[in-house]
Amino acid sequence: MRARLIELQNESDSLQACGAAGTPAAQPGLRGWAALVPPDVAESMKPGGTTVLRGSRSVLVAGSLSQLRGAAPELARLVDAIESPGRWRLPRAELPDRPLVMGIVNVTPDSFSDGGRFLDARSAIEHGLRLAREGADLLDVGGESTRPGALPVSAAEERARIEPVVLELVAQSGAPVSIDTSKAEVAAAALDAGAQIVNDVSGLSDLRLASLVASRDTALIVMHTRGTPLDMQSRAVYGDLHGEVLAELESMLERAKGAGIAEERIALDPGLGFAKSPEQNLLLLRRQRELLQLGRPLVVGASRKSFLGKLDGRPPAGRVISSVACAALAVSNGALVIRAHDVRETREAALVAHAIRQSHSSGS
Repeated sequence: MRARLIELQNESDSLQACGAAGTPAAQPGLRGWAALVPPDVAESMKPGGTTVLRGSRSVLVAGSLSQLRGAAPELARLVDAIESPGRWRLPRAELPDRPLVMGIVNVTPDSFSDGGRFLDARSAIEHGLRLAREGADLLDVGGESTRPGALPVSAAEERARIEPVVLELVAQSGAPVSIDTSKAEVAAAALDAGAQIVNDVSGLSDLRLASLVASRDTALIVMHTRGTPLDMQSRAVYGDLHGEVLAELESMLERAKGAGIAEERIALDPGLGFAKSPEQNLLLLRRQRELLQLGRPLVVGASRKSFLGKLDGRPPAGRVISSVACAALAVSNGALVIRAHDVRETREAALVAHAIRQSHSSGS
């Protein structure tokens, strides 16, 4: 990105923005939004009402979103993306114009929250149908755990786990089905069974998977991560969390488009819990709106994750309320899809957060 927007909610955000620009001295009290722009863009800007600080790496321009929109066409494009992200379109289903809940169906023996509960196909199918009855707009079926430290499974084993589940959920649930995999062979089997979405937690590391998604014109969720489940937590080292996540997601987005995947088919996931410390997960949620400047809808999955357990010591099954709180916050900050174990509770919270976000002054 030649330019980037940063939300300034508190003093630490202000100091971080000044550091990212390389300003000679941090200016306290900056609030609202800031743009980091290269010098050539700054020369042609109309920075009316903004604060302009020149740094060794970029020029920092601070003001409101409306002020930044009027300062330069490049910033107007980013502001428009934050305020109105692009639509996400599936190949065979029309999505409702509201936040969506994606129900999680783990067909695994070792997932962190419900590993082993739905390992046999019949239990997994019944669970997915129950989530659909609770209001899931989408169902995400996975046959390989991606929790920190999880060991990989073969494509043949993963396929054997998910294929009958996808087939029956497509036939019976009425909800579009997603396959949570990083393997092209597994994705192909799920698409043959009727899935419409590939949810790749590897950040599209396998170009064969990208080619498959493009050739089948299916929808894609590409998630930010680093490394593999075995080593990703050792890679949670960032000098500029949002800047690096944005840059790496942008690279993944360009890889997808370069493989021939239509942009309207792509959604992005910041990867909470994947190569992120507990504090980094909280920061990504707080300033989540910055991630919208890539112009694609966001999928957010905080449900029952360990960083929530760090707050109060609760085990995964006891993290329903904290998960729902994150879901409401994520919707308020512009997320389109919330990936959740507890669909009924999450859907209710998402609809309330959406109603609040859409409320407007009556003029009376």
